[in-house]
Amino acid sequence: MRRILIALILLVVAGAAAFWLLTTPTTIAASDLPDHTPDTANGETLFWAGGCASCHAASGAKGENLTRLGGGAELGSPLGSLTVPNISPDTATGIGGWSTAEFVNAVRHGVSPSGAHYYPAFPYASYQHMTLEDLIDLKAFMDTLPAVENEVETASLPFPFSIRRGIGLWKRFYASDPGFEPDPALSDLQNRGAYLVTGPGHCGECHTPRTLLFGMDRAHWLGGAPSLEVKGTVPNITPSEDGIGDWSEGDIAYYLESGFTPDFDAVGGTMAAVQRNWANVPPADREAVAAYLKTVPPQPAAD
Repeated sequence: MRRILIALILLVVAGAAAFWLLTTPTTIAASDLPDHTPDTANGETLFWAGGCASCHAASGAKGENLTRLGGGAELGSPLGSLTVPNISPDTATGIGGWSTAEFVNAVRHGVSPSGAHYYPAFPYASYQHMTLEDLIDLKAFMDTLPAVENEVETASLPFPFSIRRGIGLWKRFYASDPGFEPDPALSDLQNRGAYLVTGPGHCGECHTPRTLLFGMDRAHWLGGAPSLEVKGTVPNITPSEDGIGDWSEGDIAYYLESGFTPDFDAVGGTMAAVQRNWANVPPADREAVAAYLKTVPPQPAAD
């Protein structure tokens, strides 16, 4: 019995040690950042493409208020509700005191300055594909935005999802592939679109169905999915009969600019905020997204 007890204790200790190692946050140091002069114009493009205002600005905000990122909104999910944080450059209640490395670790690796895992409601599983230079540019632009003093209380999901350390295991499946590799079979324009859709645009977060572990099912990339926030489904945006197969590249680009479909219907629901952001993106980038979407393997409508 003594030997059995000792063996059980050793197994528990070994299991705990393995769990701790496997869930250790991945971060980069300031010395790992490239020597890059920030480009705030590019940072602004990424700000709008990344949809920062859609979650972090006040509900119903318009115009200049879209750059007041005080957070506080409630973000629903099948596992519970989360509160959107303040990401304005306020040093007391926002991220004004963050270093560039801390910002990169948060956006690309989903790790807070204190070393805790963020819930993947923050779409770092997509943002991980952004380049370090683009993230440096994004931070430089966000540092120019208005500081909003708004203390947001951190919300947590119910047990066992409240144990953030366990998110490290989830990341090993769905958020451990940083960087973006251009497809040699695509043109420069199409690869630019692929980067924008996959990375900053994080289109797959809504338009791709989820696995049982709530990771994106890349086998059905952009094929539409049940909405994680409201009742209903998110459309298939692949070039299939069930998706946008009859849309031209011009139709897609114009939709992102104006909010009107080829049938003269208007964008609605949560996509309205997304389209509003993309209207601020340079026309060439909207054209790049359209060019890429026409190359995506067609998918049938999501079940």
